[in-house]
Amino acid sequence: MTTAQTPQSEPPVPAAPRERTRTGMSQEALKQAFIDNLFYVQGRFRDVATPNDLYMAAAYTVRDRLLERWLKCAQSYKDSAARTVCYLSAEFLLGPHLANNLLNLGITEAAHAAGVELELDFSEIMATEEEPGLGNGGLGRLAACYMDSLSTVQIPAIGYGIRYEFGIFDQEIENGWQVEKSDTWLKNGNPWEIPRYKLRFPVKFGGHTEQYHDEHGALRVRWAADLEVNGVAYDTPILGYGVGNVSLLRLWKSEAPESFDFQAFNVGDYYGAVHAKIEAETLSKVLYPNDEPAAGKELRLKQQYFFVSCSLQDMIRLHLHTVGSLDSFAEKFVAQLNDTHPALAVAELMRLLVDEHGMGWDQAWDITHRTFCYTNHTLLPEALETWSVRLFEKILPRHLELIYEINRRFLDEVRIRFLGDEDRVTRMSLISEDGGRRVRMAHLAVVGARAVNGVAELHSNLVKTTILKDFYELWPERFHNVTNGVTPRRFIAVSNPRLAKLITETCGDDRWLRDLSCLRQLEPYADDAEFRARWRAVKTAAKRDLARWLEQHAWVKVDPQSLFDVQAKRLHEYKRQHLNLLHIVSLYQRIKQDPNHSVVPRTFIFGGKAAPGYYMAKLMIKLINAVGEVINHDPQVNGTLRVAFMPNFSVQNGQRLYPAADLSEQISLAGKEASGTGNMKFSMNGALTIGTLDGANVEIREEVGPENFFLFGMTADEVRQRQSAGYHPWEIYQGDAELKSVIDLINSGLFSHGDPTLFRPLTDHLVNQDPFMVLADYRAYVDCQARVGTAWTDQHQWDRMSILNVARMGKFSSDRAIREYAEHIWQVEAKPVAC
Repeated sequence: MTTAQTPQSEPPVPAAPRERTRTGMSQEALKQAFIDNLFYVQGRFRDVATPNDLYMAAAYTVRDRLLERWLKCAQSYKDSAARTVCYLSAEFLLGPHLANNLLNLGITEAAHAAGVELELDFSEIMATEEEPGLGNGGLGRLAACYMDSLSTVQIPAIGYGIRYEFGIFDQEIENGWQVEKSDTWLKNGNPWEIPRYKLRFPVKFGGHTEQYHDEHGALRVRWAADLEVNGVAYDTPILGYGVGNVSLLRLWKSEAPESFDFQAFNVGDYYGAVHAKIEAETLSKVLYPNDEPAAGKELRLKQQYFFVSCSLQDMIRLHLHTVGSLDSFAEKFVAQLNDTHPALAVAELMRLLVDEHGMGWDQAWDITHRTFCYTNHTLLPEALETWSVRLFEKILPRHLELIYEINRRFLDEVRIRFLGDEDRVTRMSLISEDGGRRVRMAHLAVVGARAVNGVAELHSNLVKTTILKDFYELWPERFHNVTNGVTPRRFIAVSNPRLAKLITETCGDDRWLRDLSCLRQLEPYADDAEFRARWRAVKTAAKRDLARWLEQHAWVKVDPQSLFDVQAKRLHEYKRQHLNLLHIVSLYQRIKQDPNHSVVPRTFIFGGKAAPGYYMAKLMIKLINAVGEVINHDPQVNGTLRVAFMPNFSVQNGQRLYPAADLSEQISLAGKEASGTGNMKFSMNGALTIGTLDGANVEIREEVGPENFFLFGMTADEVRQRQSAGYHPWEIYQGDAELKSVIDLINSGLFSHGDPTLFRPLTDHLVNQDPFMVLADYRAYVDCQARVGTAWTDQHQWDRMSILNVARMGKFSSDRAIREYAEHIWQVEAKPVAC
């Protein structure tokens, strides 16, 4: 056969290109990446790997894929010189990263499948993750939700805060009392952050100021400080859901410029050799030191200045590098002050522009005023932050001078606008003269910001008519409302995957995770018996999960078929956990007095931490556990009533709790809660709300329908009227026989092993002062709870109400809130980045 006659073989089919191990999204790529990271990053063979090694390998596998998007996004933002939102917050309560990043990358199922092939217990890996406890509660969690939404809505953003070495304390319950343990969240390392050791800024404290003339003959001020520390950046990428946009969370760690003083060491001063290092690192050591002693107050003020100074220096660096002249700083950046903790940024930006960059006052003030916006988070006058002038002068002498000048110019404007009204001038001054001269941080924030917003419609209206009334009358155009929201990715998809799956199947796709208004598609199914049965099965499964957890960690066995009545939030008198307790004791007493009394089976679940120095809140925790100890061990009632306290309430534990709740307790005194976000998380997971017309409860009730909300109690107007007329809780105590018997039972020593004095501080305060009007709302609350019990007996109707609550929660997505900020307050536009 000639060559020409030789049969020609088929050309080889090219093999499919293998996915890159570090960026591939397939099950096989994830599996290989995990194996590589366990070996090459953790340095472990599988058979000797600890649970933390397995978690770290999984985290680095996910982080590699996250970093690819982050770097692309950062380059895109840099090339376009995109207008950027800088979110300044002393707290970022992020929650665990792994599950959220898997979801946002769209690889949850592939990762779980890879885990099955590798014979990994994925739930154990998830449980190994240490939660960054960089916040107390709602404020820090809101900041975390907003960072997630800024990415998802595709708004360029940087979050600035403090990298606390020890976060919010771990709470243990010993003999019914809260015991605080150090939150050592960094002890095993943090795979999600990237240290930027070269990115550091000097921060000064103390000393004095000096005047001098610059090279142009202009009079300037120099700050000669006593102490200087460095702020070092640690970066965490925050990915949006299903997009290529990634926000940057930049947290600052304090370090000494020199770690070791050899001269001191060589002369035998061994403590002095490291003293500067110890003092500097204290700044970012712990979240919110106890500010009862003077040292705690000083440290907290230093912390607040430390992080705003680092953040503003970084913003100026970025601007000079990407844009140029600082004249356009306010066009490049808008900075949101999350409460008053970052309010020092107003004075610090003025210092940087005037003292460090040689700008004139008027130009610097124009830039400063156009840069900042301020969110108010409280209606409690005692919670409006102030600092003594003496302490301020000691720690920040230059800033006190700047605040005096800001105040002088501002009060001149007030005097011109309101001729002869010196009382108004006194009320609006940045310096309070009552009971010692103090700097009013909320006033500084309002004067320095171009926009001020509350966080719920009721709250925003009350801000304008109470605590900031004078400022609203001066600048009504500055005041706005942006009702808070929470991210449905973490608080439905991650927390409640069974419910998320049911919603996605019913709606046809997962668009609801980026547009929560899509949940309206669930409404017709509320009348579908088969769908209601599936809905109840999802809820019951979540309750079984929580019941197992409570038995293991709270040592209480509960019935998943009972009504789970939940109040989980920071312990505070205005949130009125003691109102809930009075109802529980009333039910207990009714059953004891009449064994035939009909009560639907209930499990009362509490969760939350009390501030370490807040005795009354800690006493409430003790009373909750004491009541639980008696009820749970009384065979006459423990088949009907159970009480459990969830220890160490956190984002992770909240993810266990929200899906399991049947009834959400939102019972603060009307006019005291700014918004609340727990109320949203519970409702999104199908819990019905019992609540007052306070905070965002008002809007939740409007959205879900009054018939699907258990309302009780006075309105904010009625509260004010009753307080003005003179409130006498003793008369209510004497006039309500059941209420009196409940309080008397607590005072009898039944719940304190015979000690009638243990809970007296709490009950005496209720009967004699009752600042949050617990007794005034008691009867309405107990009657409303009776309506809850009746409703629970009709399971089909309850399930229908539950479905409608979820279907109508679209307004309360943090994505909606961020869009409102972007349009009405920040004037920024989305910058989509391809995946």
